[in-house]
Amino acid sequence: MKTKQDFPSINERKADGVREDGSPYRVLIVDDSMFVTKQISQILTSEGFDVVGIATNGEEGLNKYKELFPNVDIVTMDITMPKMDGVTALEKIIEFDKEARVIMISALGKQDLVKKSLMLGAKNYIVKPLDRQKVLERILMSLQQ
Repeated sequence: MKTKQDFPSINERKADGVREDGSPYRVLIVDDSMFVTKQISQILTSEGFDVVGIATNGEEGLNKYKELFPNVDIVTMDITMPKMDGVTALEKIIEFDKEARVIMISALGKQDLVKKSLMLGAKNYIVKPLDRQKVLERILMSLQQ
């Protein structure tokens, strides 16, 4: 019977969330939905990303970004949140750090806000309901910009 050693390359691939040097990309998740936060977190950690912070509204997200700076590689930002919406938080993060990589997360029907976000400096967007492949694809694309 064949053993695992007979198939050394089976399922061996580098995790998407890990750089060439082996260190993980660091992510800040800003979303008021615990369900969405957990979903994004699970998708990303399963690929080796390091979730360095979670915020439940734009104001908290902005403060967390400043606190963690420069140790955040990418931010996922919900568009509709209490206290401070995602578009305003994006604007303030870009004001603070021109190089910030922010990906907007929106529900269907928010195209105008998504467009505005992209014009303000968001690197990409993801539409809910979240699709694992799309989330990884858009985040990796944004990290290479």
